Amino acid sequence: MQVEELLAGAREVVSVKRVYGDPYEKNGLTVIPAATVRGGGGGGMGDNEAGESGGGGGFGMVARPSGAWIVEDGEVTWKPAIDVNRIVLGGQIIAMTAIIVGGRILLARSRRRPALLGLVPRLPRRQPARLQLPKLARR
Repeated sequence: MQVEELLAGAREVVSVKRVYGDPYEKNGLTVIPAATVRGGGGGGMGDNEAGESGGGGGFGMVARPSGAWIVEDGEVTWKPAIDVNRIVLGGQIIAMTAIIVGGRILLARSRRRPALLGLVPRLPRRQPARLQLPKLARR
């Protein structure tokens, strides 16, 4: 595949048609789907030890739905798409972080107060000293 063919294919892939889908209409309501499109590519050419030249390249693309434009009675509104997988993944990351941090905090506390865990025998409590007050004379 020549570099020119690769660039032509990339131009075809990254177009407005990839971001906005074909609008469809029903009962006076028009929906225009939209997506977030990301892509990248690369290519190169070179010569080998035998003096032969060659080249190659590649291109990749990712598209995710981002929402839809809704046209109804002349008013346009945006309705975002909800990615449940991303929400669940975020919740799992937060829960795992909380478990790790909580464990570290409990471990640090247990190392500071070993008597609470019974690792060090407790010393007997000292009785407070009693004060001897002088006796007052009666009148």
